[in-house]
Amino acid sequence: MAEKESIHNPKDLIDAVPEEVEKIAQVVEEEITGKFERPPRRSREEEAEESRKNALAAWVPKTSLGRMVKSKELTSIDIILKDHKKILEAEITDSLLKLDTDLLLVGQAKGKFGGGKRRAWRQTQKKTMEGNVVTFSCMAVVGDKRGHVGLGLGEAQETLPARAKAIRKAKLNIIKVTRGWESQEEDKTDPHTVPFIIEGKCGSVRIKFIPAPRGTGLVVGDECKKILRLAGIRDVYSKTFGQTRTTLNLAQACMDALNKTNKMKL
Repeated sequence: MAEKESIHNPKDLIDAVPEEVEKIAQVVEEEITGKFERPPRRSREEEAEESRKNALAAWVPKTSLGRMVKSKELTSIDIILKDHKKILEAEITDSLLKLDTDLLLVGQAKGKFGGGKRRAWRQTQKKTMEGNVVTFSCMAVVGDKRGHVGLGLGEAQETLPARAKAIRKAKLNIIKVTRGWESQEEDKTDPHTVPFIIEGKCGSVRIKFIPAPRGTGLVVGDECKKILRLAGIRDVYSKTFGQTRTTLNLAQACMDALNKTNKMKL
């Protein structure tokens, strides 16, 4: 029995196969030699923006307000907030604003000597006949850094669904924040602080914001800094009262204070 001849030359193998395989061999050769052009690598922000556009393109509105926004009859969210219309679809906010998202550290990690490290997930347990039912809660804040900010709390039996619920509720709870200047300035400059002294309250927590000059920064706790940055406030003095370690009440008090910026100074 004669042994099969082995083909040592690649050209002899290419000549022996159909044209389709020749094309495949050419593509492989170009890839090996570096001539194959790969698409440029996209950043995380570009991927998030593309996914947002795809979600809005596939969005089917279920409310009259959503249909007006989808058909471009309403192009400003300030008109919706001024008329006190209730937003029931998160896509309405996504269509009108370009939002950034952040999570507040409302939980505490477990560990040796009691843990104590702050984290975004707040874990609770419920005793039932079947055993312990674990629930995770998360608080998210969204804003465009130009005077619009929202806060939301989500609860679920898993961490990722809780975060998704929190972000969705934050978009539904969007509010308008009126910003101002510490001193009289030209209208061409962007407002950088609160327009006047305001105070917010939730539970036992009270927080007071005082206008500050440029360059002061945010003289406030770390969790309130996240809310103020997304609201577009860069300089402010603050004073807090009560159990400020309760982050949930502190964040609600901060939002209550920012909501009062729309009221005229008496």
